[in-house]
Amino acid sequence: MKNQKQIRQTAYKPDDGFIGRKQELIRETVIPYQYSVLRDEAPDTEKSHVIANFVNAGRALRGEDVGDGFYGMVFQDSDAAKWLETVAYSLAIHPDEELEATADEVINIIASAQDEDGYLDTAFTIKDRDHRWQNLLEGHELYCAGHMMEAACAYYEATGKDKLLKVMEKNAEHIYDVFITGGHKGYPGHPEVELALMKMYRLTGNHKCLELAEHFINVRGVDPHYFENERKSRDWVVWGSDGRDHDYQQSGRPVREQSDATGHSVRAVYLYTAMADLASETDDKELLDACNRLWESITGKRMYITGGIGSSVNGEAFTVDYDLPNDTAYCETCASIGLMFFASRMLESNADGRYGDVMEQAFYNTVLAGIQLDGKSFFYVNPLECVPGISGKASTHWHDLTQRPKWYACACCPPNLARCVCSFGKYAYGENEKTAFCHMFASGKVEFENGLKLSCKTEYPFGFDVNYTVLDGEGALAIRIPAWSKEFSLTVNGEIVNHEIRNGYAYLSVKASDEVALKLDSLPYYVYPSNKIPELTGSVALCRGPLVYCFEGKDNGWCDGNILSLSLTGDDDISPEKAERLPDEIVALKVPAVKSCEVSGLYTLSKPVYEKGYAKAIPYYAWCNRGENQMRVWMNLI
Repeated sequence: MKNQKQIRQTAYKPDDGFIGRKQELIRETVIPYQYSVLRDEAPDTEKSHVIANFVNAGRALRGEDVGDGFYGMVFQDSDAAKWLETVAYSLAIHPDEELEATADEVINIIASAQDEDGYLDTAFTIKDRDHRWQNLLEGHELYCAGHMMEAACAYYEATGKDKLLKVMEKNAEHIYDVFITGGHKGYPGHPEVELALMKMYRLTGNHKCLELAEHFINVRGVDPHYFENERKSRDWVVWGSDGRDHDYQQSGRPVREQSDATGHSVRAVYLYTAMADLASETDDKELLDACNRLWESITGKRMYITGGIGSSVNGEAFTVDYDLPNDTAYCETCASIGLMFFASRMLESNADGRYGDVMEQAFYNTVLAGIQLDGKSFFYVNPLECVPGISGKASTHWHDLTQRPKWYACACCPPNLARCVCSFGKYAYGENEKTAFCHMFASGKVEFENGLKLSCKTEYPFGFDVNYTVLDGEGALAIRIPAWSKEFSLTVNGEIVNHEIRNGYAYLSVKASDEVALKLDSLPYYVYPSNKIPELTGSVALCRGPLVYCFEGKDNGWCDGNILSLSLTGDDDISPEKAERLPDEIVALKVPAVKSCEVSGLYTLSKPVYEKGYAKAIPYYAWCNRGENQMRVWMNLI
């Protein structure tokens, strides 16, 4: 049973606070830049060809010459879908006739690429029409359909225009005909359509969408050998996968029997998101129990301090408990976005602050680290340690880059990040008939369906005062108190009031014109790792609020930029400072440290000699914005 739900996407309007500025960056810079990439017009950037693929698919359906054919990954269509979804969220915040007209044009092109039976996938329409639905393991047809469904829902909610929604309703009918009516026994190699179908169901009320989502979730892993047998039945492949790695595919057992987060981390959390969504929608306790086990597996044993998940480049995957290497971490940006999705859906069944804690942990660290501060380049992989000369060069570290590229051949992360930032309000606020929930702190105005209207003012995550004004209505307000805040104060109209703390939320009764002030702990703090994590023996990390801090060579001339020579003392003499050559809003921290003096030779018999001083740290999300240099999150403790 749903405890609460996300607000509708038009309910939140940002102001010029931190989130509003990030969303404006997406609107002004990222959306037009990514559109130029999709049209192959961005200079010195990896070719995309996404729009041309849809044009050529339309030509193929009309029996015309397909021009230069299909180019890119088999899931290239999803980049257009995520771009459209980003545009929808941006239009909901900031109407823009020119941008809307551009999106309408893209939607017309996409609609022209839909087959008569509702099928929509440019890779197979252009070059492999006879192979439709034969390679669910690698073909990503359902994955692409899911992303386009999400875009269709978002665009309809933002603009009221239903052309893309009708396209995807027809597509959903086709998928239903194939997998339900036609009895196709397969399920998605890359989960995504399941969570998208849940969105389609809530928007349209079409019960077939709910039935399809439930089918794909229920059938997964019942036959753990499905993908192996599918591979044996065809004489062609995309990447050569043989389907035997059940853990990688989250298909080794039915989902209700799964306990450990395994395999490809993005696929995993997309699947778990859909499971949690379905569990709350249908009051499926067994499914929710599985979600709780998987949540504990991730957050209790397989998640980085930055909210990153996926320890290994091999399969972009989870490995085993407590295997959390720093310098070879994968931590794909998309995976942390998916973790936010999972957390948000878990909140539907249980308003528990630990889900909001993880949402903000992932967002303010790994997700935001995925984009350059100017919005023009992106990380796919987010390590917690970078050493130029090793990172990006050694065969064991080739995936951990020292600079953000402008784009990728596999470009799932940049548009995914853009849609996440623009939809932040949906994750920050929730509601039910009686209560307005503040899961995260987003400055701006929000209107709840129960009639409550709030204005929020805060400079979070660098400011720790969060002030709410009740503009209209009355009712219950539930504000998450972050677990990291050792102390806090909460007042209404300047007076300390009685409030109930339940599962990490402070519950208040409020009415129009009330002023609610939350003061959180602004002091920096140290975090110490479990002694079960081999990589982190004797280490410590520095945080302030939701932000994990890192040490870069650029800020530490004292050690000639060699961060590896520094150790922290653990003393509390920590002070805020200006971050050099970074935006004024960013607060750096000066922290007691020692450096080990240089010795000759690769090894020595001499005991290290230390010099006391101070090291400087910046928020992890802001690293790699001033050129190539060393970076570390976890530091030695001396």
